[in-house]
Amino acid sequence: QVQLLESGGGLVQAGGSLRLSCAASGRTFSSYVMGWFRQAPGKERECVAAVLWGGGSTYYADSVKGRFTISRDDAKNTVYLQMHSLKPDDTAVYYCAADRDPQGPWWRGPYDYWGQGTQVTVSS
Repeated sequence: QVQLLESGGGLVQAGGSLRLSCAASGRTFSSYVMGWFRQAPGKERECVAAVLWGGGSTYYADSVKGRFTISRDDAKNTVYLQMHSLKPDDTAVYYCAADRDPQGPWWRGPYDYWGQGTQVTVSS
């Protein structure tokens, strides 16, 4: 069992930056694919970034490429999402997720564990 706790959300002006953190419990964190998802009101949840075990490979949605960076620190059981050049369209609840057994494209899931989410609001 893995428990995930996100932090770092908040209100920021367009063009600003935020860093989200996701702290995970459990001794096998390093063996999970970790992903960041977001869901805006009235929209489907989307995967914005994911990182493979060891950090060797990353995935980014086209909408965030060049602006967001995902990273993991396995010694701290933590995954991060650094967000720059934020836009109002980035406003959403952001969720951290862990996948122990990826199927197909490694970043696509299905993810086994989810955090409660943290709100990111970007004002224009």
